[in-house]
Amino acid sequence: MPFDAVLLSGVVRELNEFLPGARIDKLQQPTRDTVLLSVRSRQGSRKLLMSASCNHPRIHFTAASYENPPQPPMFCMLLRKHLTGGRIVGLTQPPMERAVDLCVECTDELGLPAQKHLILELMGRNSNLILTGEDGRIIDCLRRVDGEMSERRQVLPGLFYREPPKQGKKDPLQAGVEGIYEDLCAVREPKTMDAWLLDTYGGISPLIARELALLCAGDSETDIAAMDTGRRAQAAAVLAREFASFRQPLTPVLLRKGGAARDFTFRRLLQYGSYMEQTEFPDFSALLDEFYTGRDRDERMRQRAASMHKTVTNLYGRVSRKLEAQQRELAATRDRERLRQLGDIVTANLHRISRGQARLTAEDFYDPEMKQITIDLNVALSPQQNAAKFYKDYNKAKNAEKFLTCQLAQGQAEKTYLASILDELARAETERDLSDIRAELLEGGYLRDTGRQKRMKTPPSRPMEFRSSDGYVIYVGRNNRQNDFLTCKAAYKSDLWLHTQKIHGSHVIIACGGRTPPDTTVTEAAMLAAYYSQARQSQNVAVDYCPVRQVKKPGGAKPGMVVYENYTTCWVTPDPALPEKLKPTGEERP
Repeated sequence: MPFDAVLLSGVVRELNEFLPGARIDKLQQPTRDTVLLSVRSRQGSRKLLMSASCNHPRIHFTAASYENPPQPPMFCMLLRKHLTGGRIVGLTQPPMERAVDLCVECTDELGLPAQKHLILELMGRNSNLILTGEDGRIIDCLRRVDGEMSERRQVLPGLFYREPPKQGKKDPLQAGVEGIYEDLCAVREPKTMDAWLLDTYGGISPLIARELALLCAGDSETDIAAMDTGRRAQAAAVLAREFASFRQPLTPVLLRKGGAARDFTFRRLLQYGSYMEQTEFPDFSALLDEFYTGRDRDERMRQRAASMHKTVTNLYGRVSRKLEAQQRELAATRDRERLRQLGDIVTANLHRISRGQARLTAEDFYDPEMKQITIDLNVALSPQQNAAKFYKDYNKAKNAEKFLTCQLAQGQAEKTYLASILDELARAETERDLSDIRAELLEGGYLRDTGRQKRMKTPPSRPMEFRSSDGYVIYVGRNNRQNDFLTCKAAYKSDLWLHTQKIHGSHVIIACGGRTPPDTTVTEAAMLAAYYSQARQSQNVAVDYCPVRQVKKPGGAKPGMVVYENYTTCWVTPDPALPEKLKPTGEERP
């Protein structure tokens, strides 16, 4: 993503319209590499996000809500100690560098006025967040870099902060027409325009380099060595004009393809033509919030759920393989009647069998045509024992059918349950959701509590609440435990229960209050049931609904597993915008 120094300069100019003079009220660290500063000024309150993520480093105001860990990390507690209550002096950026310095007026350990600096370096996998004192000495940092990790630059508490090594590139803001023309004329070997821009000038991304090459040469792949002096002079003039525009107010632009956000930049682009949809935003914070919030949440949840997902997937595969083997065994028991018949034939021909005989050829009196058959015998057994063995195998197959039928029913229920857990993991949105799923798996014996790490108890999450267009409250379970709570404990017998037909998903309850909900409410609740299920991306999803009194939980059934009768089915198409439209009410049920 092109979070280059030019775009960062636009973000810094935007943030400095609010930050100078603002006070830091609260400081949080929702993830390992992201810090949130709640700042307040005469203009109001904002949340400043500073992320040193290796994949998505950035800084901007955010309106998104982040869930904090049960216990704040040590770096967060250190920042709270030094910066909480401090007043921000301003935010500065070294010329054409991907780094910012947040200067804060606060107090030192003796209560005397002091300045602290929170420095964010946005440099890919080398991104870092560093707190320094007024003298430039490092107090602590998010990622410590010792001599073994880097010989050129160490970042450790107690050392003086040094800026990252320069790359030896020129500052495009200081480049004039003559200087650019000289640089172009110095190119003798074949080199494309965009590659030359990236190698010569700092602070610009490959995306912007391609755009500048297109503007000044007509094609980003143009070979500079093949250009005559006239074309080089013309290109120098265009580049000088475009470099000068970096000082002007920049335009936040989001690039979309098929409705999905793909990229962002600080100007409208020509290189994509109609391939990409370009949307302008009022400010960079709104742009970056739109681009990163959902992406970061999905990635964070995917990482946190990875271990549980792997465990449940392995269990699901093991149960599936066991079911296949049991089904083969059950199919084999269906021929047990033939074993009894062979036992009868051997018994009827005992006088023709001598000890140690390997085969018996006799008439099959169960065959209408009385055909001759050959029966294999065990040479180690007597004739009577051979006959008894057929009867024993018959009884064994008869008992196995009963046992396997029971085992298959239990295995199928377990497979269905594990599939519902996988669906829950795919739909989990918060750490609390994952904690609920983890607790459910621990109770079921699918996970072992190693006890290596003491976990702080978190209050159980609550079902989602929505209000229909007709004013009815709709509850949606987030996981199996909530589904059980909603259906078996919280809901009244007269409430309406909804669930996707033969598809894993949430239990949905319409709080009827003794009334009959209108069709609009039922349709909206059915669409929520379809959206919060495995059929989220499907169309014409079958959703069953009936009064809660018709829903029963069998004894010993897994969490979330119920049976129901006397139901009605409707078909709906999930609408991703509906949950936002029917925003959670947050009201308590009377």
